[in-house]
Amino acid sequence: MFQLGRHSTVKNNIIAPIASRSALVLSSTNINREHIYVQQPPVSSAGFSSQAFSPHYPHTERRTETKTCTDCHISAQNDNNAIMAQLLLLGTNFVNFVGYNSWVGEQNDIQAVRVTEWDEPQAVIGSYLHKYAYPDYYAKHLANGRKLYESYDHSSNAANCIQLRGEYLYVAEGSQGMRAYDVASIANKGFSQRIITAPFSPLGQDTHIASTNATCVVLPTNQPINPMRNAGYNEALNFSENYGPLMRGANEEQVMHPIYNYAYVTDSVEGLILVNANTLQDQEPRNNFFSRSLTWNENGILTGARNVAIAGTRFYVLADAGIVELDMNDPLHPRLVTVIPIRDARSAVVQFRYLFVADGAGLDVVDVTNPDRPAIVPTAHVPLADAHHVFVARTYAYVADGRDGLAIIDVETPTRPRIYQMFNANGQLTDARDVVVGATNASDYAYVADGVNGLKVIQLDSPVTQPNFYGFSPEPKPELIAWYPTASPALALSRGLERDRGVDETGHQIAIFGRIGSRPFTLPEMQKLYLGPDGKPFYVTDKVQQQDFVPAGR
Repeated sequence: MFQLGRHSTVKNNIIAPIASRSALVLSSTNINREHIYVQQPPVSSAGFSSQAFSPHYPHTERRTETKTCTDCHISAQNDNNAIMAQLLLLGTNFVNFVGYNSWVGEQNDIQAVRVTEWDEPQAVIGSYLHKYAYPDYYAKHLANGRKLYESYDHSSNAANCIQLRGEYLYVAEGSQGMRAYDVASIANKGFSQRIITAPFSPLGQDTHIASTNATCVVLPTNQPINPMRNAGYNEALNFSENYGPLMRGANEEQVMHPIYNYAYVTDSVEGLILVNANTLQDQEPRNNFFSRSLTWNENGILTGARNVAIAGTRFYVLADAGIVELDMNDPLHPRLVTVIPIRDARSAVVQFRYLFVADGAGLDVVDVTNPDRPAIVPTAHVPLADAHHVFVARTYAYVADGRDGLAIIDVETPTRPRIYQMFNANGQLTDARDVVVGATNASDYAYVADGVNGLKVIQLDSPVTQPNFYGFSPEPKPELIAWYPTASPALALSRGLERDRGVDETGHQIAIFGRIGSRPFTLPEMQKLYLGPDGKPFYVTDKVQQQDFVPAGR
């Protein structure tokens, strides 16, 4: 990874390479071998995510190679969109951490399916590493037909959209509204019910929002954060409102944007609902009551809302009218920007300058370089029979394509996407509804919610199938390595922890930076790397332009 940001104050905040630092996930086991908690990311003292970054002198000097123009600016071939996303710390979804459980939303349930071993190295069951690190377990897995055997569930209603953050799983449940389930004890054998609505009666906690037809719930980041701590308020520790500003002043921290105060629920009737998600992050268990902070559907523009893609303060809501773009800089007063005329949009994701959309016709791409004037790219349509969900990891888009399985699309050049491979595991993927990609122990995996067929785990690279799998974006070589027959059709998956995202698309810091005064770029600083004075993108090549030397004074 090559990333840029601002160095510390003692270095005059110069532009510097940025490296990942102490991106912790913590587990604890007691004397009875009960897993008290599993793979929980902590939160920094300033309220930012602990997926930490810091300025870092690179140790990979070479005499024969160096960074070139297209490592920091848009290439003339427009084939480095993912590289630019990585450079600016926007994240690429390639190293997202799925970990011990894959969280599955079903027609009648939610489930945590164990997909790795507990001990280190934490091999994904059925993987290349599993074969050599746990040969006996691997042989047993093969003898069992590659079927996974451990999961924990809770009844749910039409869990079409789910997201894990910290100790809570947020679930959109159709006519039952939205609920955050307490899943802190998911790996603890001392608990008979590992997924619960509350650790005590509804009189003491209620993390449910009733709505007409909740279709999706999205968090602006799935990294655990504490905006209230950032603002200086901590009821549990009785910190005054001056604590946050004092901490930020001493450490020269940024102020977290208000969009991070909420969970965002789409409802096909009611539109967009903002929920006070901060109450689960403030270390005070006595105030865990959800309430609506806003319900917005101005003039019915969000009727039919079924999903939302969040890119900083720009929200792209998929509704009957098309893709409705909202400016959420003031979250409690949304501003309608425009409607992108793509009908039957089902899923969307932003990577740097482009919005990738799975719709009834296949995969489409929208140029959002200027978010006030988004433009559908006419050369970027990939027809697919039954596209449900799109997930972009670096230079490949993975589309859950219903009866045709998994469509892997090369989007290195977003204006000219092409099908790299259609994968159905020899007819074993026939109802693909959702897909996420995550990294565990040196390999990448695709997790597919395969409808009536349950959960499928696909290894995308290994030393056997892809000897050159090291590098920025190796070609995926998909191989079905494990599966789990869910109790009802598998509809949705939780995206893995974003481990390479330190800032959002509008320049607002998410993760902690480990030097006083260091930080990611602001949006204007980002734009200097790819926009000219006229506000339009400029393009570069790596060819050095030779110029005649002109002596001084001439």
